[in-house]
Amino acid sequence: MQAALLSDRGVVEVAGQNARKFLNGLLTSDVGKLRPAHAAFAALLTPQGKIIVDFIVAAASEGEAFALDCPRALAPALKQRLDFYKLRAQVTVEDRSQALGVLAIWDGPPWPPPHPPPQAEEGREGALYFQDPRLPELGLRCILAPELAGDAAAEIAAQLVDASAYETHRIALGVPRGGLDFIYGDAFPHETDMDQLGGVDFNKGCFVGQEVVSRIEHRGTARARVVPLAFDGFAPEPGTPVTAGERTIGTLGSSAHGRALAMLRLDRTADALAAGAALSAGGVAMRLAKPQWARFPFPGEAKAAE
Repeated sequence: MQAALLSDRGVVEVAGQNARKFLNGLLTSDVGKLRPAHAAFAALLTPQGKIIVDFIVAAASEGEAFALDCPRALAPALKQRLDFYKLRAQVTVEDRSQALGVLAIWDGPPWPPPHPPPQAEEGREGALYFQDPRLPELGLRCILAPELAGDAAAEIAAQLVDASAYETHRIALGVPRGGLDFIYGDAFPHETDMDQLGGVDFNKGCFVGQEVVSRIEHRGTARARVVPLAFDGFAPEPGTPVTAGERTIGTLGSSAHGRALAMLRLDRTADALAAGAALSAGGVAMRLAKPQWARFPFPGEAKAAE
């Protein structure tokens, strides 16, 4: 079992007697279903349905308190946007990224962890464990004070490794990461595979941007998606155009150890494959690598996997 402290992740805390209702009216997932120490993958969207920031929402063990495991660079903007929507709701929103970090734990037994979290020392934060809601293979997450990461890893018999090892694991599973595989403010949830990874609840009722997202879902009009690729040799830089013959069909994102993610136009990719055109990025040959979790019609297939 491996564990890595993800220095690029921050924590925004939302608490108060109306916290659950407040978040449920804004986010793409049903926060009303969350139980203590459980989590949901969600996003806050613009009214036009574009992703402002995506995150994992974890219900704290006591009371109406929720921890939002989000990109650290976007934590201040997320707090500001939530404060904008707060109005008279009985909630508090606090950026806790200076005091709290996120530990990822994978390649181990399923939830619950084999041992309880380390005991909080006086003046320090305790640890909140929860299953990553996107894929079981992504393992567990733990929100805790960064200085407790080593103790937490030892308590659950995990080897503490560099965050790059987790990135390799994420990329191999084909799970997109905002800021690398798509641009915040310029992508719909379907384009980032949130609909495939449990990040959108189409039955929960209203949320910001719902009308646009529901239209995409019911019409099946997601023309672009982040999809996994496989390659041999050195990886091109993120942002390199992905081409089929002379035609650009998308943009390369993150990559590691022969696997990559790219935002591709599905129709152009399917046309290229039908015409026998080879995919490449920066002169490196690329191959589509369908993940097991993908239910959408993959380029080159007649229909989605059942």
